[in-house]
Amino acid sequence: MDETYSDAELRKVLGAVKTVAIVGISTNPARPSYFVGRYLGLKGYTVIPINPGHAGKTLFGKTIIDDLENVSQSVDMIDIFRKSEAVPEIVDQALEKFQNLKCIWMQIGVQHEAAAAKARARGVTVIMNRCPKIEYQRLFGELRMGGFNTGIISSKL
Repeated sequence: MDETYSDAELRKVLGAVKTVAIVGISTNPARPSYFVGRYLGLKGYTVIPINPGHAGKTLFGKTIIDDLENVSQSVDMIDIFRKSEAVPEIVDQALEKFQNLKCIWMQIGVQHEAAAAKARARGVTVIMNRCPKIEYQRLFGELRMGGFNTGIISSKL
């Protein structure tokens, strides 16, 4: 399924969330989940790293947690770096644990319509098959250094 989201909706989500739990984050700087977590942290978001294989290690000054169940603070957004088959369990756990959850964000290549529908029915915004780092850069004019056309700055006369 091809999901489309308006720029206004994506801006609203990125502006509303402050705390992001990244499920499936890697400690390897070459992995996308690592640089997404690092980037979001540099942009002022509180990043909570979740990965059972690295639990107890430190990443971006935070202790990596093994499971959403063991997060001790409120979370605004869950960013999922796991296979689509893992999404329903993560969404169920997030909906149970975080009463003020604003967004479930599934990374590029990650989609699960039934889990998305369940979250939406609870009033949670769901974004699938997108990357918050890419969208942040695109929407706030930061992709220009990479040669991407953001539509914000133009050389046309």
